[in-house]
Amino acid sequence: MCKLSLGNGTLTGSRKRPSRVSFEKEKEMCIQMFEQWSEADQVEFVEHLISRMCHYQHGHINSYLKPMLQRDFITALPAQGLDHIAENILSFLDARSLCSAELVCREWQRVISEGMLWKKLIERMVRTDPLWKGLSERHQEKYLFKNRTNEVPPNSYYHSLYPKIIQDIETIEANWRCGRHNLQRIQCRSENSKGVYCLQYDDDKIISGLRDNSIKIWDKHSLECLKILTGHTGSVLCLQYDDRVIVTGSSDSTVRVWDVNSGEVLNTLIHHNEAVLHLRFCNGLMVTCSKDRSIAVWDMASATDISLRRVLVGHRAAVNVVDFDDKYIVSASGDRTIKVWSTSTCEFVRTLNGHKRGIACLQYRDRLVVSGSSDNTIRLWDIECGACLRVLEGHEELVRCIRFDNKRIVSGAYDGKIKVWDLQAALDPRAPASTLCLRTLVEHSGRVFRLQFDEFQIISSSHDDTILIWDFLNVSSNGQPEGRSPSRTYTYISR
Repeated sequence: MCKLSLGNGTLTGSRKRPSRVSFEKEKEMCIQMFEQWSEADQVEFVEHLISRMCHYQHGHINSYLKPMLQRDFITALPAQGLDHIAENILSFLDARSLCSAELVCREWQRVISEGMLWKKLIERMVRTDPLWKGLSERHQEKYLFKNRTNEVPPNSYYHSLYPKIIQDIETIEANWRCGRHNLQRIQCRSENSKGVYCLQYDDDKIISGLRDNSIKIWDKHSLECLKILTGHTGSVLCLQYDDRVIVTGSSDSTVRVWDVNSGEVLNTLIHHNEAVLHLRFCNGLMVTCSKDRSIAVWDMASATDISLRRVLVGHRAAVNVVDFDDKYIVSASGDRTIKVWSTSTCEFVRTLNGHKRGIACLQYRDRLVVSGSSDNTIRLWDIECGACLRVLEGHEELVRCIRFDNKRIVSGAYDGKIKVWDLQAALDPRAPASTLCLRTLVEHSGRVFRLQFDEFQIISSSHDDTILIWDFLNVSSNGQPEGRSPSRTYTYISR
């Protein structure tokens, strides 16, 4: 007898197979005995049987078992009355996977359709992505996010809606890249002086601080002046507001707190010896900085209960800007340095060196600091190690204001230009410098003092006494040159 060894098994080449009738009888006897055993005994017997087989036989059994081990759980769950579990599993899919799942079989398609999973996918995107959220708020009727009737569209409607939203997003992104926008202009003229030093906006209003010592509140839709707040005896250089108060800093060296609804002055803080150049407040903490080279950290229990916690000194020139979070306070100065302080202890942490001239602006978020300087450059820093990650060049004069989000950096300078930069490319050391500036926007006729932006617009203010709204969402296609759209001008002349 000749035996051929294959792995753990042995294939007997000359074994004589019994007759078919005899084999069937023996097989039936084995099955009857097998069925009398317990499940544990059956498993033990099969394991012993498999161990005596050759590699070829193992492969054959594996091929036989594979389809038996597969389970169509999406089809099986509804059969057990567990439709909601099947829907919940499929609700974690992205759009491409959801499309594929619909093609598996009719039962999968039914679960997706009856579970309104395309609607749930869109709702999830609106909850988690600021761009989707903004579009849902601006296009409520178009997208039926707030339908006038109680009738709910079928799942197929939301399936076809998803690519339309994607197309709208791609159009907005293309508008940013190409500089296509609609422009609205607010003229803020006053008789004695001109210049809009600071602003902040939301969906309903724009609040601006002016060189003429006033704060003007504008309706964001009609662009009409709703209210003028007076009280400062110097130019309003910085401001921030929330749903309760407006806090302003002035060249008169004071910080004032106003009721955001009534415009009433609630508090006046007299501490700094010279102009208050910038301020930030959040979660009961406020930080102000001044031309007197100091930084003041305040506990802000309420609008009327604000107490000085600590004064930070170390800069050798005016402190032009501050920003902070729960971990760090970051300040920048005309002494060319950025200093980092502990928010909890107010102790000095480190200095970021690199700018060749004074620093006029910065923003800090997570590990990233972005700063602008009178050396005409923008620098990106890692706050934890102090390293300069990138230098952006392109402005021809002092970079006065800077903001960034997850995609873009937007800067404004004394050259009257606003530049849009690709943040992700700027953080990639392999990206060529020539690819970083996406667009340069030129409409202001004077120095750009302040700007704010979101996914759909930039709002900027200037020494030319205007506030400009650059709208990248509602772009008219009327043959205007790229990046130049007809503007509406609204003039307010104070009496």
